[in-house]
Amino acid sequence: MNITENISKIKSSLPSHVTLVAVSKTKPVTDLMEAYHAGQRIFGENKIQEMTEKWEQMPKDIQWHMIGHVQSNKVKYMIPYVSLIHGVDSLKLLKEINRLAAKWRKKVDCLLQIHIAEEDTKFGLDEKELDEILKQVQNDNASFSNIRIVGLMGMATFTENQEQIKREFLHLKSIFDQLKQLETSNLKLETLSMGMSGDYQLAIECGSNMVRIGSSIFGGR
Repeated sequence: MNITENISKIKSSLPSHVTLVAVSKTKPVTDLMEAYHAGQRIFGENKIQEMTEKWEQMPKDIQWHMIGHVQSNKVKYMIPYVSLIHGVDSLKLLKEINRLAAKWRKKVDCLLQIHIAEEDTKFGLDEKELDEILKQVQNDNASFSNIRIVGLMGMATFTENQEQIKREFLHLKSIFDQLKQLETSNLKLETLSMGMSGDYQLAIECGSNMVRIGSSIFGGR
C-alpha cells in the first residue's frame, strides 16, 4: 500500500474546489507522516483521545478534523487545537463546544450533521432539529459567539444501491442550498461534507465540496 501514490492519485482526480480530509483513525503516526510528506495537511479522526495523541506528536501546521460522534464530556480535550468538528448532532453539544471555546478565547468551526441514511445507526439531526438549532443561533448570536457553523455533513446508507446513495446525497444538497443564504456573524454555510472512499465521486457529482477518504489512502483497517 503506497500512501504517497494513493494521495497523489486521489488529489489529481479531485476538482479544485473539493477539500480532501485524509481519514487516519486507527492508523499509526508513521502512516500519517508519509501522507504529510506527500503534501496532505488535513486529517480526520473519530476518537478525541487518539486525535490528541497524534496532534501532540505531529507537525503543527496540520488541520485536525473530528469526524466521529462527539461525546460532550470529551470536547474539552480537543478545543485547543481542533480545526473543524464534522459531527455536531445536538443543540446540547453545540452549546458545550461554545462554552469550552469561550474558555480558550477562540472560535471553533462546526458542521451540523444531518441524518440522511435509511439506517438507524447513523447519528444526525432531522430537519426539525436542524431548524431549531439554526433559529437559536440566529436569534441568540451572543450565546453562540465562540462557534461558527460553516456547513453541513451527512453519511449515506451503507449499501450497493447507487440510486439510493445518490438520492440521499441530493437530499442533503437541497437542504444545503435552501440554507445557504442564511448569514450571521457565526453562521455561514460554505462546506458540504459528504462522500467517503466508496462513494466520494458520486458525492462530488451531487455537490459535495469536502470528502473524507480513509481506506483508499491508508488501506483497510
